[in-house]
Amino acid sequence: MDKLALLTNEMIEYEKGVPARVGHFLKVHGFAKAIGELENLSPETLYVLEATALVHDIGIKPSLEKYGSAAGPLQEKEGGPVARDMLGKLGFSQELIDRAACLVERHHTYSNVDGLDCQILLEADFLVNMLEDEMSPKAIESAYEKVFKTEAGRRLCRLLYMSE
Repeated sequence: MDKLALLTNEMIEYEKGVPARVGHFLKVHGFAKAIGELENLSPETLYVLEATALVHDIGIKPSLEKYGSAAGPLQEKEGGPVARDMLGKLGFSQELIDRAACLVERHHTYSNVDGLDCQILLEADFLVNMLEDEMSPKAIESAYEKVFKTEAGRRLCRLLYMSE
């Protein structure tokens, strides 16, 4: 069986009882995969991006348990070790684990983006958050200008949220 399918199953188990978080990571995964393919990521980088998209918010649960908050910096702090553990148990390569943990630990940090995979993860997460958080048109325009850099991500944002 494909490891991404196993990871999806493991994440659904991890988030059992919280269907909104399951829906969120599945939507982020879908957008990340689409943007990654449209931006011509290598198959290896796309695979890492897909795995990371599935676990990107894995830090919410421990953040809520430890701090009573799921604030972005807390998710980043708590998510890396949990992602490393889950990916390791499923037999992913150390290289993938290291990159995925790095991306999980910075997926709410919009400065010093260190790679196209990181940029795409930010954009995919934002596309979903725009809907789930019911962002105002002004906030969407601001995010479009400040966060979206890829041609595919910008196009999806315009198509979904902006009148052209």
